[in-house]
Amino acid sequence: MNTTNSDQAKLAAEAPSWTYHENALEKIFVFQTFSEAFGFITRVALLSERMDHHPEWSNIYNEVHIRLSTHTEGDITDKDIVLAHRIDAMVEEV
Repeated sequence: MNTTNSDQAKLAAEAPSWTYHENALEKIFVFQTFSEAFGFITRVALLSERMDHHPEWSNIYNEVHIRLSTHTEGDITDKDIVLAHRIDAMVEEV
C-alpha cells in the first residue's frame, strides 16, 4: 500500500489525542502507580494479541509510552487507528 503524506495526515487526524511522529502514532499515558501502569500494559497486550497488531512501548514507573506503526507499510495504517481508539477506550473505562 503506497500512501502519500496527505493520506498519512488524514489517518493521523483520525486519532487526535495521539501525536504523529516519524511515521508512527505516539502517546504517553500517566497513571497514579506502577501497578496501574502495569495493569494497563497487560490489557493492551491482550488486546494487541487478539488484533495481531503489536505496539512498541516502554514503561517507566507510572508512565507508559506507546508507539503504533504498521512495520510492513513503514507508516501508520487503519490498523493503527483502530488500535489507538481501543487503547484510548480502555483508559476511559477506568
